Amino acid sequence: MNQPNRRQFLTTLAASSGAVSPSALAAEPSQASSTLFHEAARDLTVNNDADVIVCGAGPAGVTAAITAARAGAKVRLFETHGSLGGVWTSSLLGYLLDFDKPGFNGELVRRLRERDAINGGGMNGLSYQPEEMKLLLEELCSVAGVNAQLHTRVTAAYLEGRTLRTIVTESKSGRQAWRAPVFIDTTGDGDLGAQAGCEFEIGREKSCPCQPMTMYALLVVKDVSQIADCMHGTGDDGRHVGPKAFQDTLKRAGVTPSYGRACLFPIQGNLVLLMANHEYGINATDAAQVTEATLRARGEIHQIVRGLRKLGGPWDGVQVAATPEQIGIRDGRRIKGRYFMTGEDLVQGAVQADAVVRATFPVDIHALSAEENKKSAYSNAGVKTKPYDIPLRALIARDVDGLMMAGRCISGDFIAHASYRVTGNAVAMGEAAGATAAFAAKHKMTPHEAPWSEVQPLIAKVRQQA
Repeated sequence: MNQPNRRQFLTTLAASSGAVSPSALAAEPSQASSTLFHEAARDLTVNNDADVIVCGAGPAGVTAAITAARAGAKVRLFETHGSLGGVWTSSLLGYLLDFDKPGFNGELVRRLRERDAINGGGMNGLSYQPEEMKLLLEELCSVAGVNAQLHTRVTAAYLEGRTLRTIVTESKSGRQAWRAPVFIDTTGDGDLGAQAGCEFEIGREKSCPCQPMTMYALLVVKDVSQIADCMHGTGDDGRHVGPKAFQDTLKRAGVTPSYGRACLFPIQGNLVLLMANHEYGINATDAAQVTEATLRARGEIHQIVRGLRKLGGPWDGVQVAATPEQIGIRDGRRIKGRYFMTGEDLVQGAVQADAVVRATFPVDIHALSAEENKKSAYSNAGVKTKPYDIPLRALIARDVDGLMMAGRCISGDFIAHASYRVTGNAVAMGEAAGATAAFAAKHKMTPHEAPWSEVQPLIAKVRQQA
């Protein structure tokens, strides 16, 4: 029997990704061409029980929701996937960068350490157990009173004048409408901002090329102590201890990963995390492209593991324990805000009057193509970064009132984004957005109207309580 061709499978699957209506609405006759379909309008019951609605429960979103709730707001949190944590959990990132900051960053590390779910000393470059992260975030949201809803995607946004008033979500419950005084876009890819009509950029130019996507994987090895020289350093042990030995091992296995600096991270015992895949030239807003990248990446991971297994010795019996439900995305939409961060801010070490976090991570641009990867897996584009401030204004939408952003979809250029996109900064941005949104909702104003002299003490207060 002939084996199915993987390329044909990818093409067929991408071509068959049309949406199916969630309800049995009869199609209306259309006088337009056969390439158009008129979807009938419908009335939706509006849910109006929140002060702040957060869309996306990744590092920035779950932090924003918890912070807003701790500041006294009634919060709804929507997440597309089946767990809280986003890239930490659904994408199995497994590594905490630029995390040495006060507030929720410190609380998270402390609580994970209490669960014996962190590898490495100190506060930066730490690997962790994704399953414990899921559970911890669920518990923290529950205690704070956050009303979280999983398996729910924001699909539309409606304005009154220039103010965002209502969003629509899709889930197994169908289409649902939600209204709140303040919304926070923490979707990573700026989905809500785009739906609301905000101007945005993607990638290096107006719409890519983008940094590559990466699929991580959890592996089980026979005895992690036997491959210690192949393991990536964590915490106080440094960022890049051992990867050269692992790259040599991959060569002996006869595999050439799509990422030129493939590495392994310790998770717990004989459970390790593999980072070896890059998917180049993928636009995160194109579902067919992301689908093809996801399937191709998973195939590469299994190919790599089969190669390692054939080496025998310490690699005998190595198995894929899990691949993520969501491929890791570095570049999505960057929503234009009331301040636009640039590479010059990093070079100058910009100090901002309304600073919400001091970022220290360097510019980290992964090769934009497979050809570039052969020369260098990543670079700083010649930009030497000094510690710099991210201002609250970069978290407030420019084109739409009542909308904030946190995480990698905030307002900035390609170079600045290549530094601030890591999750330690996303957490700090989430704290600032959550506290500001709670203040604005309480005082019946939009976020850009909230006086910094009153918002700043509130942000400091919630961080002290973390």
